[in-house]
Amino acid sequence: MDATLDDIEFLVSSTHRVGVLDALTSGPCDRTDLRTTTGASAPTMGRILSDFQERHWVERDGNVYRLTGLGEFVAAQFQEFVAAMAHQRRLREVWPWLPTEIDGFSIELFTDVVVSQPGPGYPYRPVERLTELLTAADTMRGFGMALLKSGNLEPFFEHVREDLTCEYVYPPAVFEELLSWDETTVLETTRHANYTVLLHDDLPLEDRCGICLFDDRVCICCYDPGTGALQSLVDTGSAEMRTWAESYYEQFRDQARPLTDATDLSSVESIH
Repeated sequence: MDATLDDIEFLVSSTHRVGVLDALTSGPCDRTDLRTTTGASAPTMGRILSDFQERHWVERDGNVYRLTGLGEFVAAQFQEFVAAMAHQRRLREVWPWLPTEIDGFSIELFTDVVVSQPGPGYPYRPVERLTELLTAADTMRGFGMALLKSGNLEPFFEHVREDLTCEYVYPPAVFEELLSWDETTVLETTRHANYTVLLHDDLPLEDRCGICLFDDRVCICCYDPGTGALQSLVDTGSAEMRTWAESYYEQFRDQARPLTDATDLSSVESIH
């Protein structure tokens, strides 16, 4: 393992080495092109190419250098590792808020990711991102805590009144919060054929998480269960995430009851 770590350290400890490897991934280059691309001095470039040849990562043909099969393998694996580290860096600050306890959830579900968090002096990025997603969508399905901020609710109900096809599984307490926001608007919108409200008494992490499936994005809203504050919004176009989210959505949908059967919600008696 020590020798392997030495190779890793050799490569990552120099941005010039990484730059040469990356440049040669695109095709053969001469030394001048490599210096221009990486900004390395002539002596530095000479040492890098000599070291790479010693490791059999590159071969020389006159003034041109190209990756060997071994060098192509190293470059591909290194690029994959860099992408994975960048991926985890985007997610690690919001990881405690994600639904990691639910079976099947893993970082491998994210093939791309947009992370929106409240910033210093400007806490509205997650709300704005959710509004952007829902107003651009033609369809929306979801469950849990997602639509609780007034900044999202107004464009959401407006879009439903226009043409958004939406089916959502609410915890009863969350639906009660919607009613307390604007009972007239909420109840009037439930009469629209394109808006289906379902209620579920035992959603996992219902005080911490809401998941929405839009046309081509899956969105996870993460709340602090102690304060109710929106901590982050994470969305992805990953097919793997959609498969996972749809499987849970269908499970919760089958277990839920329609709003018209929700006689335990005193606030909605007026719609019966």
